[in-house]
Amino acid sequence: MSKQELVMLGQDGVEGCYPTLLTAPLYEDQAETLAKVFKALGDPIRLRLLSMIASRAGGEVCVCDLTPAFEVSQPTISHHLKQLKQAGLIGSERRGTWVYYRLLPQMTDLLSAILTRPGGQHLTETTAAEAAS
Repeated sequence: MSKQELVMLGQDGVEGCYPTLLTAPLYEDQAETLAKVFKALGDPIRLRLLSMIASRAGGEVCVCDLTPAFEVSQPTISHHLKQLKQAGLIGSERRGTWVYYRLLPQMTDLLSAILTRPGGQHLTETTAAEAAS
């Protein structure tokens, strides 16, 4: 796996450069960048971690509160958190011994915008049946 950090989307006007999947094809560099984000979300532990962080009252959670929820070691949790951070999905802040994590909503907002159908397009019964199967 590459050790390069993912360029943050939504900075320097990048967010406006991404079309929805139904309005225009993605350019190669856009697809590569988004694939890294989706890859980060493709692991069940990382998806659960992101959900736990995003849904936490107050908007942030200590790593000490995340680790007990999983049957994996603390270094494994730290690895998964690093992957989410490199994908631009979460941010962190060290306070003494502990690290606190928070959702970076600009990335989830961008993913939502890319995956959303343009206004006025409705899901047909055929498409809905195909999606359910």
